[in-house]
Parts: sequence; structure tokens; C-alpha cells
Amino acid sequence: MNMSPRSDAAGGMEDIQDERLVIKSFDIRGVEFGDVSRISDHKLIIDRNISGRIGAREKPVKKVDVSIVYPHKHDVYVNGILDIIPVSAKALGRLGEGITHTLTGVYVMLTGTDEEGGQFPECGSSAGMLKDHIMLGCPGTPSQDDFIVLVDVTVQAGLPFGRELPMAAHRTADRLIDEFRQILKRMDGTAADEQHEYYNIRRPGRKRVALVKIIAGQGAMYDNIVLPDEPCGFSGGRSIIDMGNVPVLLTSNEYRDGAIRAMT
Repeated sequence: MNMSPRSDAAGGMEDIQDERLVIKSFDIRGVEFGDVSRISDHKLIIDRNISGRIGAREKPVKKVDVSIVYPHKHDVYVNGILDIIPVSAKALGRLGEGITHTLTGVYVMLTGTDEEGGQFPECGSSAGMLKDHIMLGCPGTPSQDDFIVLVDVTVQAGLPFGRELPMAAHRTADRLIDEFRQILKRMDGTAADEQHEYYNIRRPGRKRVALVKIIAGQGAMYDNIVLPDEPCGFSGGRSIIDMGNVPVLLTSNEYRDGAIRAMT
């Protein structure tokens, strides 16, 4: 949506609203396993056979365990935490504009180890009891009341630890999320529990402001994917390392819509 600037009463130019982004959220109040992946009546149903399917195409991946961490039940052991990922999909348009459908009340958590129990390095000391290694209720983390779909990836032991191992784990988790993205894309937007509209705003005649975010781009784990095909996705994104750690200019709506995916 583009609007031509108009003069205000003081003779200046009014704000211009560009690139409208609508985020529609669907609240999840229950998560369980079933015969097929689906979203119904505020429940997320996970295909109980999904584990073998999502890791089958990754050569170093030997096993995938998918489990559910229930609200207020965080006294469980987890391997090294690689990422916490929202379940969101573009229903219309590209990243940063159009319509995004997202689930609230549930997150995907990716963890990883090798066959001998070696933790993915450079993740921090995040293996152990989940309640001791996560700050719940912070930006980017679940709250006490949220469900967590835990995707634990086991890779072949003895392989040199390079970028391919964590990337394989991330691709594996992304395939699980993608099953629900395809469902989200088809959901009736009028049935959303909440809807929020955001615009990239230009202010003619005023100073231009840029916010600088420093992200990691080195080693096997310190990597970020920029501008994936789906919000906070993996496919289609470009590694900040592969781009040579050059500055990347994002609009506020691209950032809001999940343009940066952490690999750590």
C-alpha cells in the first residue's frame, strides 16, 4: 500500500505508510500426537510418525526424536539448545509485507547431540534440565504457559564438527515446521484470534534513522540466515558467513516478519 505525502497544517509533509504487513495469530491450547499433522479446534496435532520422515534426507542425521514439553513442566533433560523457533507462514506476499499467519501458545525447540552423547559445541552450556537453561517469558522464548515441540537431532559420531552438522539439524526441524506452514497458509484468516497491522513509515523532511543490530558470523555455530522464504525459516535464506559478513539493510517489517534466523 502506497500513499502520496500531503502537507500538514504546519506546512510539513505527513508520514507515508508503505508496505503493509498483517500478522494474524491463531492460539494453540493443546498439543498432542495423532495419525496426521493438522491444526483443529485450537489444537496442534503432530503426526506420530514424523520423526523418521523429517531426518531421512540428511546423511549425518541418525535419529530424530520429537516430543512435547507441556506448560509448567520444564523439569526435563534436553541436549544442547540450537534455537527456539516460532511456527509462522506467509499466507500472502513476501517476507516483510502481505499477510503472515502465526501460531501462539506453541514454539519449536531444536536440540542436538551426536551418537556418543557429545553436545553440539558453541551452543553455550545449555545441555541439562530445561528449567535451568532457558529464561521463559523473554522476547523470543516461550512463556510458562506455552507448549514446546522438542525436536532432538542425533548426528553420526566421529564426524569433523563443521557447519554442515548444525545446518542438517536446522533443515530437519524446518521440515517439521513446514508441514504446519502448509496448513497455516490455508487457514481462514477471519478465524484468527488476533490481527495486527504494521507499516514501514517514511517521514519526508525528517532525519532518517537506522537501527544497527550486530549478529554473529563465524565458526561452525555462529551463523545467521537472512531473508528466508518463510518467517524465521531456513529454506531460501542466505548465510551471513557466505555473504562475507557484509552489512544487510532490512526494513522494520522484514525484521518484524522474521528476516533473521539464528543458527546458534
